Amino acid sequence: MTSMPDISEFPRLSLDEWKSWFTDAAKLVLSRCPADGITIFYQSDIKKNGVWVDKSYLCQKAADETGDSLIAHKIICRTPPGIASFGRVGYSHLLCFSKGIRPDLANSSADVLPQAGPSTWTRGMGLEACRMACQFIKSHTTSHTIIDPFCGHGTVLGVANDFGFHAIGVDRSMKCIRKAEVISTAALENL
Repeated sequence: MTSMPDISEFPRLSLDEWKSWFTDAAKLVLSRCPADGITIFYQSDIKKNGVWVDKSYLCQKAADETGDSLIAHKIICRTPPGIASFGRVGYSHLLCFSKGIRPDLANSSADVLPQAGPSTWTRGMGLEACRMACQFIKSHTTSHTIIDPFCGHGTVLGVANDFGFHAIGVDRSMKCIRKAEVISTAALENL
């Protein structure tokens, strides 16, 4: 489970170079998940030079190349519906992929989460979105471990631990790693 880095984190890359990097990195993440597991991406679309970049499309493109199927697609509201947002989009995608799992559609959950929940930073996955994702994994797999290869401040890791999962996080930023190391259930409750 992860949120792939935004183009703003790669100032030296052009939009096309970043899209290529994003798709290749998503393929790598997907390829490391076992067939009986679920890969979840939490992505917010971006506006760049007057053009929308749909990150759910980039994730789906990667999944098509790795043979993974989209088994759930949720919309998470970052701002209340009907409110215009400037700069950042008012929603995020929660995309769930798997090679082998096919959830029973009779046990579906809501397609739209009215709020992401509190977060430690603007690009972070909100607490409620993390809970929804962990519940989805718990309900549909026998997984014991959640890995976040772009863990940021570690909210996914803290929520995964709260759900009883072992959690492993990786990030290239030592500042983020230090913040992720101190995330705990108590810290999550204070968001």
